[in-house]
Amino acid sequence: MLWTVLLALLVLLLLQTQLSVCLRELRSGGSSSSVYSPRSSSSSFYNATQQRLPGAIIIGVRKGGTRALLEMLNLHPDVEVAKAEVHYFNVEEHYRRGLAWYRAQMPFTVPGQLTVEKTPGYFAAPQVPARVSDMNPAVRLLLIVRDPAERLISDYTQVLHNRLTRHKPYKPLEELLLHKGHIDPGYKALQRSLYHQHLARWLEVFPREQIHVVDGDALIRDPFPELRKAERFLDLPPRINPSNFYYNTTKGFYCLLSAGHDKCLDESKGRPHAPLSTQALKKLCRYFRKPNKLFFEMVGRSFAWC
Repeated sequence: MLWTVLLALLVLLLLQTQLSVCLRELRSGGSSSSVYSPRSSSSSFYNATQQRLPGAIIIGVRKGGTRALLEMLNLHPDVEVAKAEVHYFNVEEHYRRGLAWYRAQMPFTVPGQLTVEKTPGYFAAPQVPARVSDMNPAVRLLLIVRDPAERLISDYTQVLHNRLTRHKPYKPLEELLLHKGHIDPGYKALQRSLYHQHLARWLEVFPREQIHVVDGDALIRDPFPELRKAERFLDLPPRINPSNFYYNTTKGFYCLLSAGHDKCLDESKGRPHAPLSTQALKKLCRYFRKPNKLFFEMVGRSFAWC
């Protein structure tokens, strides 16, 4: 009887190990020559695959390239990402559900893998930094930024598209942006582009070295250098390569390539921006000069913004 039990346990352990191998093969496309490195099956034996709280969060900015950054990080074999924006820390209804609910929104991982979540609404929400710190004061934060004027126009364009899809009217951008010929500081899309104000709240809670700033404009032009910097920040071994990206001339931006399979971001990426007059754009750029300068001083680097 004892030998029967031991034999059954041995078979069960072998099946569990084989299952771990199969899952890794499926993720890497079944090819040992892919960019992915093999993972240890022994860790899966001692610690079952489970949902874990994120070790890194992409906190923003909205319309800054957060989805692209998430999908690119997901190329790494030691990274698993939450597929949807969770909005746990910035939506009261979600936050009241507690960490158990938040954990349940995360992907299944094996020990050693990094769970990454992204919700760009976190960056500008005043209550979020302290809540994230309460969850894990050592969590790593990624902030992807782009030219604040371009971000604002992209923000408006998305809202406009959503309104038109629902057959609802929406004012032209210039009417929302300008009041009596001057920039209206109360326009919400403008406020989201005041990066220095929002970052100041995060720096009250987290040390600067715990927040990695990604150049969203550079990520569009040439993804690999920005991804290599992100790998180093996240203490990940270098596994993402230039061969993981190819320029899609039809779409006008880089797409992802892994294990022989390509993936491009959805049709909303690269959508033509809503029109804005040259005069209004100049006023917008002048308005952002001082806020941008303050942000550059905070992060210790500058960007080629208008």
